[in-house]
Amino acid sequence: VQLVESGGGLVQAGGSLRLSCAASGFTFSNAGMGWFRQAPGKEREFVAAISWRGGTTSYADSVKGRFTISRDNAKNTVYLQLNSLKPEDTAVYYCAASGLDRAVVSSMRYDYWGQGTQVTVSS
Repeated sequence: VQLVESGGGLVQAGGSLRLSCAASGFTFSNAGMGWFRQAPGKEREFVAAISWRGGTTSYADSVKGRFTISRDNAKNTVYLQLNSLKPEDTAVYYCAASGLDRAVVSSMRYDYWGQGTQVTVSS
């Protein structure tokens, strides 16, 4: 199983980024997918999740209305659109795959994790 994130970088506050996560080695179209992030000195936290067909999404309150999760099952890829970025969004962002088909919030329900991509937002 591989999850490979890309699209991170340095952006000014108010800017946008689009993260991608390319999946392989499992049946992507059956898996609920999620994004988490970890800032320096902090625990990993939930950002967003999407169900197997994309019909259900869930967001952390801190990103609701600014971030959008989506997926393309034909491409085995899940995306996270980050808009109106704030300095407090600075973190390593991780993609994760669940053995469940729904949008899962708890990190304990995810079986596979990517290596992460750094997002840095300057003020």
